[in-house]
Amino acid sequence: MKKPFKIFIDGGEGTTGLKIHERFRGRQDLELLQIEEEKRKDPEQRRRRINESDITFLCLPDAAAREAVSMIEKDNDHTKIIDASTAHRISPDWAYGFPELSGEHRERIRTSSRVAVPGCYASGFISCVYPLVQAGVMPRDYPVTCHGISGYSGAGKKMIAVMEGGDKPRECESPRQYALGQSHKHLPEMQKICGLSYKPMFNPIVDDYYSGMVVSVPLHVRCLAKPYTVEEIHRILSEHYAGQTFVKVMEPGGTETLKDGFLPANTLADTNLMQIFVCGNEEQILIASRLDNLGKGASGAAVQCMNIMMGIDETTGLL
Repeated sequence: MKKPFKIFIDGGEGTTGLKIHERFRGRQDLELLQIEEEKRKDPEQRRRRINESDITFLCLPDAAAREAVSMIEKDNDHTKIIDASTAHRISPDWAYGFPELSGEHRERIRTSSRVAVPGCYASGFISCVYPLVQAGVMPRDYPVTCHGISGYSGAGKKMIAVMEGGDKPRECESPRQYALGQSHKHLPEMQKICGLSYKPMFNPIVDDYYSGMVVSVPLHVRCLAKPYTVEEIHRILSEHYAGQTFVKVMEPGGTETLKDGFLPANTLADTNLMQIFVCGNEEQILIASRLDNLGKGASGAAVQCMNIMMGIDETTGLL
């Protein structure tokens, strides 16, 4: 019997870290390395655990994630890092942790010692746009607009405390737009991974429910490489994601796709699934990606990447 992989979660008390812990329940192939509660922020304790591990997850703010990477000893050639922060997502030295994008993405994750987990909004956006750019459907200089709505869990513990507290402000009971200055932290990866010439116009919204999200990208047919139909766009996306376990392009107009004409955002909460929808008409097409911001948008994606790096079935612990 193989020895269990030694796993350390740096920042395991945060939302993403706790969800990774949940997904490890019952797994006999992993040994979780712990730090005593009163010492969990001690740099030397963290350094020891990182270098002792086979795989370390970084569930930290960007600066702390970079600090954690700097703690890896020069002669350490065994510790692999899976970073759930924004710190390394556009670094050429790090694999981008979205295996369904292409065979090259999957292979780089498998062979890399440094993997950056995509952002939640970015995952939804890239799932829609990357295949169309690669297929030549969407010009690289297309003026892309993106709308996204998410549950409040993606904002972290402080927001969760406000939303679930007894004195929640009345304004928090409604959808709220934010990042109005077009400086959202996911924009750099949205542009780079898709190969766009310009950053998309991005309109994120947080709403009064816990988890789940829908990210939508509207297309003006007149601005595409040629006048594609809804059916053609659906076929291109379906072929791109054919055979994938966690990403499914839904049949247009089917009962499994839209109920009563609505697309709820929390349907895939607590899963690692992603569903892509293609709707519209001969002039305008809407592509929407539905996922769990804590699943395929965070912890689930991180565990999936870990499975691939371990050389085991990527669905382990996720179905």
